[in-house]
Amino acid sequence: MPVLAQPQTIAIKPITVPTDGRDVELQVKVTAPVQGAGLPVIVFSHGNAWSMDGYEPLADRWAAAGFVVVQPTHLDSRRFGIGFDDPRFGTIWRVRIADLHGVLDHLGHVMEQAGLTARVDPSRVGLVGHSWGAQTVGALLGARVLDDAGDPGEDFSREDIKAGVLIAATGTGDSLTPFASEHLPFMRPDYRTMRTPALVIAGEKDRSTMSTRGPDWFLDAYHLSPAPKRLMAVPDGEHTLGGIAGEAVAETTDTDPARVTLVADAVSAYLFDALDVDTHAWSAFRVAAETERRASLRRKD
Repeated sequence: MPVLAQPQTIAIKPITVPTDGRDVELQVKVTAPVQGAGLPVIVFSHGNAWSMDGYEPLADRWAAAGFVVVQPTHLDSRRFGIGFDDPRFGTIWRVRIADLHGVLDHLGHVMEQAGLTARVDPSRVGLVGHSWGAQTVGALLGARVLDDAGDPGEDFSREDIKAGVLIAATGTGDSLTPFASEHLPFMRPDYRTMRTPALVIAGEKDRSTMSTRGPDWFLDAYHLSPAPKRLMAVPDGEHTLGGIAGEAVAETTDTDPARVTLVADAVSAYLFDALDVDTHAWSAFRVAAETERRASLRRKD
């Protein structure tokens, strides 16, 4: 069977986003299909220490599917060298949230700099994040951070965001390890107010060193938030779900290109549906994924 050519994509970087009170410029990378108009947008928040240059397997596949993907570099990126002992580290979680607000507030500027203004539908924007990025995205979907007394903090939600996807999202903070409690006290999300529709993706074998719980910790965002929510538990998936951050990166413990494709396509299908681009996309994806799962089991027998 001949291999079908993937649609061509382009990437433009760096694009500087106007900000106030940030130590370094907020820069983004934009990946888009070469052709098409009325394109929906994904704004993606990376995991700890990464940057706009990571997660290429996801960004490229989303762009090929018909999305414009915007990837900011947050202050925790390893290229800035801000460690736990840096006085700025304690507020990076807030800066991350401000980064996403800044990108959304200046999305027109970003699209203009990328030469995509006439090809984008600014009314169809979805947020996606992995790991720390998932908690960041969750804040814009309505989740809050609990303080030491268990009271919910500031509301960072946006009414203009129709849907989001949380990949390997932090669970509740009642089971943090002593290290996490000391250095990452903001890992105490309260999902009871996360009302924006979302897809939660979790690996069935994802075990965090930050929590005393097992893989079920990564299901909290689904079980504790108001409907409508959808859940995809990835069989045998660990924290990087086959290598979504990049090919052969050191932190991937469960290398599997097929798993990366599954995650990427789940996000595309869910957002096509949730953003009213194709309301049959999610149901079609589920049927195709189940068919492939059964075929894979037969191949193993």
